[in-house]
Amino acid sequence: MARDADRTEDSAGGAVDLEVGTRTVRITNPDRVYFAARGETKLDLAHYYLAVGEGIVRALYERPCMLHRFPSGVAGQKVHQKRVPRGAPPWLRTVRVHFPRYGRYADELCVTELASVIWAVQMSTVEFHPWNSRSADTEHPDEWRIDLDPMPRCPFERVRRVAGVAHEVLTELGIVGWPKTSGGDGMHIYVRIEPRWGFSEVRRAARAFAVEVERRAPRDVTTAWWRKDRDPTLLFVDYNQNARDHTIAGAYSVRGVPEATVSTPIRWDEIADVEPRECTIATLPRRFAELGDLHSGIDDVAYSLEPLLEWADRDGIEQ
Repeated sequence: MARDADRTEDSAGGAVDLEVGTRTVRITNPDRVYFAARGETKLDLAHYYLAVGEGIVRALYERPCMLHRFPSGVAGQKVHQKRVPRGAPPWLRTVRVHFPRYGRYADELCVTELASVIWAVQMSTVEFHPWNSRSADTEHPDEWRIDLDPMPRCPFERVRRVAGVAHEVLTELGIVGWPKTSGGDGMHIYVRIEPRWGFSEVRRAARAFAVEVERRAPRDVTTAWWRKDRDPTLLFVDYNQNARDHTIAGAYSVRGVPEATVSTPIRWDEIADVEPRECTIATLPRRFAELGDLHSGIDDVAYSLEPLLEWADRDGIEQ
């Protein structure tokens, strides 16, 4: 497994110090089993994130990030943590975000270096859920997220087919999308966009895209808003993941399941064969070492949402 840090052990306390760049991050309880399927530990989790460091930092870079923490491992209680706790190291970056519905603010983790990811692991974080906007302007997303969310009886072959349709529509729009497994049963496609629109407009554009995919694949896709109205064998294109304060697991994020699956960037030509359950912290380090970050070019071009907003006008889609 590739390592970006040196390790020293504290024999008295059973802790491990990891040198990550210019930082030292102490991992306590390193041998605590977090993932029961293969017995991987908290330290194994830290080593995984070190191995894919370039990718996870790119996925989270300068974005407010909600942490899914599992203090006793993924078989135990999950904690959704928005606020960075007191006592965090002074070098850790945060970004203040506002929650108008509750009239509250939160200083969320803002990753700018790999050490902050490993610090979060020390805080028992397994999953990283970044916003689709960045700290410089949290109210204007620069990322449009296409969430292919299968209903309970939707086969993965249907997810593959719908991903192909989504790729077809994106290509016709002249847009490059960056696919990844969700770490569960679905798939995500990310698109860099110009940060000119607010969340409601991005969501409206995402809904227009979802409606177009449904139009082309009506036997595979639903865009019905209420879950009770969806055929359980179909795939829901979840445009609401672009709403404000909605987050999904970022690229290279581990998921909180016993098998330690990973939300894994893939090439378009891999969709026909990818097996998401095989993408885990045990397999990703070697893949990353061989292929590098498949999302390394994601920031090269930012696209306009104007064509999709024109579709929204055409189809009478409101905010």
